[in-house]
Amino acid sequence: MEARRAVEQAARDSYARLIAFLAARSRDVAAAEDALADAFQAALETWPGSGVPDKPEAWLLTVARRRLTDAARHARVHTEALPTLLALTDEAHDLAATDMVFPDERLKLLFVCAHPAIDPALRTPLMLQTVLGLPAAHIASAFLVKPVAMSQRLVRTKGKIRDAGIAFELPEAKELPERLDTVLEAIYAAYGSGWDDVAGADPRRKGLAREALDLGRLLLRLLPTEPEVQGLVALMLHCEARREARRSARGTYVPLSEQDTAHWSRAMIEEAEQLLNIAVQANRIGRFQLEAAIQSVHAHRARTGYTDWEAIALLYEGLVRFAPSLGAQVGRAAAIAEARGATTGWRLLEAIPSEDVKNYQPYWALAAHLFKRMEQFPEAAAAYSRAIGLCEDQAVREFLTQQAAGTQSS
Repeated sequence: MEARRAVEQAARDSYARLIAFLAARSRDVAAAEDALADAFQAALETWPGSGVPDKPEAWLLTVARRRLTDAARHARVHTEALPTLLALTDEAHDLAATDMVFPDERLKLLFVCAHPAIDPALRTPLMLQTVLGLPAAHIASAFLVKPVAMSQRLVRTKGKIRDAGIAFELPEAKELPERLDTVLEAIYAAYGSGWDDVAGADPRRKGLAREALDLGRLLLRLLPTEPEVQGLVALMLHCEARREARRSARGTYVPLSEQDTAHWSRAMIEEAEQLLNIAVQANRIGRFQLEAAIQSVHAHRARTGYTDWEAIALLYEGLVRFAPSLGAQVGRAAAIAEARGATTGWRLLEAIPSEDVKNYQPYWALAAHLFKRMEQFPEAAAAYSRAIGLCEDQAVREFLTQQAAGTQSS
């Protein structure tokens, strides 16, 4: 049991860094994933008898390197990568024998996945799988694609990276802008996946939120004056500051408007505000700065005791112009409903094409709430039922069920 826990911990803590490290040297993402999977399987079989090594990551790296080298020799392809793979023997030995930490190559892999040669529609899914370890089925659900189709597309894309010989290096300054937006989007999508686990029941997804924030900080060190990077990190910090307040002592879900601000992290809020203030001074407004500004207004409730919904509504108007995503449109409707009335908010929500929202849970949760406020109880009950059916988190599902109870007898 201890060995299995150690393997799971290593997977949570080091998977992305190991994949990036191996892929940068083998120049083959799929081969690096296969080799690391073999290494984890070997750990599950070996560690219960031999004990957990002092440096699990170095052990995994050694086994994965051996698998990669054997595969390259057997296939007799990409022989130019063999010297680098063979040099991994010395690197793995050094890691095991010293306090040295293996280099963090995750940003390189993120920018490889954002290369112009990669289909734009597959750049974010590719990052989510290769750098952040999300399964293809989970990614497919987020992008409204069948799991088999998503898996096949990702396999083909990894093959293209290998066959095209795309360099595993950070792009030059002139190449950064065209790749940066995709990298930011992937980090935010990863954070959102971890954030969606309200109950904290899935250790991998909770770790994913921390990893996304860690990647954001790495990107900030690489691009310390880029306002959208500052905005993204500020956005994640504002959200992370409220993590502990999202659940009651009994583990039930607590919506933002009802959270006890005493449970918010003041340190994270202050760090987020500092980053956002610096970003604004660049006079290059963008999506993530606007999203961070919306969360900043929410954070002010800890100081003022109220939420300025009109300010939030205006920020959402700007956000929809910059990035008219489904989430932004639903958020705008929610903010305007609070600022200007449920009927006004519903008109905006109703204007979103029905085909776009048929499986979008936040739309149905908001629709139910607005119908309830407008005392249209049969419509509210139907919308709650749809929202509950689409909800994956048990804590949120129980909250919505409780809210729906008030529409049944009316």
